[in-house]
Parts: sequence; C-alpha cells; structure tokens
Amino acid sequence: MNYCKNGTMTDFYILGFSNFKTEQILLTVGIMIMYSLTIVGNLVISMIISLVPNLHTPMYFFLCNLSVVDVIYVSSSLPKLLSITITQDNRISFAGCISQLYFFTFSAVCDIFVLTSMAGDRYVAICRPLQYTLIMNRRVCGTISALCWIFSAGNSLLMTLLTSVLDFCNSREISHFLCDVKTMTALSSSDTTSREI
Repeated sequence: MNYCKNGTMTDFYILGFSNFKTEQILLTVGIMIMYSLTIVGNLVISMIISLVPNLHTPMYFFLCNLSVVDVIYVSSSLPKLLSITITQDNRISFAGCISQLYFFTFSAVCDIFVLTSMAGDRYVAICRPLQYTLIMNRRVCGTISALCWIFSAGNSLLMTLLTSVLDFCNSREISHFLCDVKTMTALSSSDTTSREI
C-alpha cells in the first residue's frame, strides 16, 4: 500500500452535474424549487402538528420527527449542489465533505429508524387496539424517538470517523452530487476491505 503525505487535506471536486453546461440555469432553478418546496412543506407539516391539539397522537408525533429529519436530509446536500450550479465552482473541502457525509448518513439512518417506529406504532394500533393508549403513551413515544436520534448519530459518527481516516491520493473527483460513504470509500487509496465487510 502506498502512503501519501496529507492525502486528506485537499479539496474534492463534485462532478455530478458537470455535463449539463448548457442547461445550467434550468438545473439551478429546478434545484432551488425542489429545495424550497421540501423545506417549506416539511416545516408546515411540523408546525401544524405542533399547533393542532387533535394531532398530538403517536402517529403524528413520529410524522413530525420524520419532517424534521427530511429537512436535515435535503439541507445536507442541496445547498452545496445549488452553490455548484450557480458559481460553477465544484470544489468542496475535506472538512465540508466529511460534514456533508455525516449529516447525509445521519438523516438517512434516522429516516429508516423513524419509519420503522411509525410501522411499529401502526402495528400496535391494529393488533392491540384496546391497549393502544396504554402501550403507546408519551413516555414510550419520546423514548423511541430519542433512541432513533441517538442511534442515528452514533452510527453516522462511526461511519464518518472510519471514512475520515482514509487516504485519498489517486483521485479527488466525486462522480456524484454529494459526498457519501460508498463514493468516498471507492475513491480512497487506503485498504478498505474491512470497511466494506
């Protein structure tokens, strides 16, 4: 294995939409509309659930969590993509890439956990309807939600730390529109066999 000095202290280049030079304005407007609708839609959902007392049930509590996670999800990658399409500067620093990787992984994992919690809530509502309010009380819902966020943060931190210690000597061109674990592992010049397993 060849060792490269300071292989991680440089910029990466996101090449996801570099082939669309002529449609740049259309792409920028599309990304801006998509990002704005996602943010506004999810914030409206969270606000309505918080303000309407009839919606203070476990299902809507988890839906509010899902909306917040979705805001983090799109905010982890779309602002940088929007910046790239506007400025044509496709550089991202190592720290920026690692931060993007953490928040993207965090929100993806948290999304899965919250959706699983919602499925569990619906399972209890259908299979034990008479005991539903006793089983899915505020304390249980809060605990489940907190565990979703804590496990997601821990898993993402581990994945990010494992990726951040890799060397990137051969290539710094990311053929994607964001930094994710699979892409970064493929770019690495380090031995990634243990991480892949």
